[in-house]
Amino acid sequence: MTSAAVAPTLRAEPSAVRSVGTTAGRERLVSLDVFRGMTIAGMLLVNNPGTWGAIYAPLGHARWHGWTPTDLIFPFFLFIVGITTHISRESRRERGDDDRTIVRQTLQRGALIFLFGLVLSAFPGYQWGGVPGNADPSFADRIVYRLEHLRYLGVLQRIALAYVCAALLTLRTTFKQQIIILAALLYGYWWAMTLIPVPGRGMGALLLGEPGATLAAWTDRAILGVDHIWQGSKTYDPEGPLSTIPAIGTALLGIFAGRWISSARPLIERITGLFAVGSIGMVAGLMWSWSFPINKNIWTSSYVLFTAGMACTVIATCMWLIEVHGITRWTKPFVIYGVNPIVAFVGSGIMARLIYSMIKVPYEGEPIALQAAVYQSMFASWLEPKNASLAFAICFVLLWLGILTVLYRKRIILKV
Repeated sequence: MTSAAVAPTLRAEPSAVRSVGTTAGRERLVSLDVFRGMTIAGMLLVNNPGTWGAIYAPLGHARWHGWTPTDLIFPFFLFIVGITTHISRESRRERGDDDRTIVRQTLQRGALIFLFGLVLSAFPGYQWGGVPGNADPSFADRIVYRLEHLRYLGVLQRIALAYVCAALLTLRTTFKQQIIILAALLYGYWWAMTLIPVPGRGMGALLLGEPGATLAAWTDRAILGVDHIWQGSKTYDPEGPLSTIPAIGTALLGIFAGRWISSARPLIERITGLFAVGSIGMVAGLMWSWSFPINKNIWTSSYVLFTAGMACTVIATCMWLIEVHGITRWTKPFVIYGVNPIVAFVGSGIMARLIYSMIKVPYEGEPIALQAAVYQSMFASWLEPKNASLAFAICFVLLWLGILTVLYRKRIILKV
């Protein structure tokens, strides 16, 4: 997802490790692939439990305000997208690409990532199960209903929009101008969410604790329509248009980190700087949360600073362990996940849709989802519910590690 290719291709890669250019030469930072791989593996773990009715608290999202480890996964991925955006752009410039070529490649890549997101949202392209208001729907009816209720935005769509905006905003601007842009995005979003009255409800600051009443929720319904937002709520979309604005800030901060990581400074100085700035970012986010609570669903400005700070410290830790001390025996599975993120995300999403909802098998005389049958027979039959649910999720992650390992050994990488 972060390579320099401009179209999706399957091809052999000479190495899975990213190269970071500095004036001192080119160095290979395994830690960046490891960080991305940890993020993708974590995403699969929390998205695919045996049952949503029995999960350990850290593996679920915060109900509204606040955060859990699960709430770090999405911003971590956006942050690494920002890092690799800077690194790949500088690599293209070294190869002689001009700004017009870079803009075209950026737009093409963003469009492809957005398209992958739409395809995943639309899969399988028709409504399975019942169609409300139609007792005997034809196949055409199922297709039409699916299109009429297609969710326009989602995780990949937000990544695409944030990536394109952050890349273009930093293409020809100075670092000082980029800081001003970041401040405008985060402060502007804070002021809008708290000071602009929500039509029919009142002042935004008084509604932040009501998921369907915030200004972000109102704009989700107004722009997208209730049939095209996240059906888990039907009143707001956690990847809606207004809350995508501060998400651009997360990608921008990743670009800042990428500039620092690829600088000519000694490695230990870069690691120390990441630790320092990350700690400051976490503290700043926690302090801002006193007036604008940390909240993933509306991607608050405090959430941006806190999660970016956390990402800096985790990356710095990976760099310190891997690049400085050479402790790498634990990294291979995460490298494998990290070099093929689009396959892992889209492939696992399609698999989950199939086994959790579409494919039915007989179980104790009743047709149930394939996932439910596997979970009940192989895990829930002998494990306590939360442990059974976690065991299923771990096996799902290991299954995809096996699939990605085959691709890795054949040096097949899906590039966007």
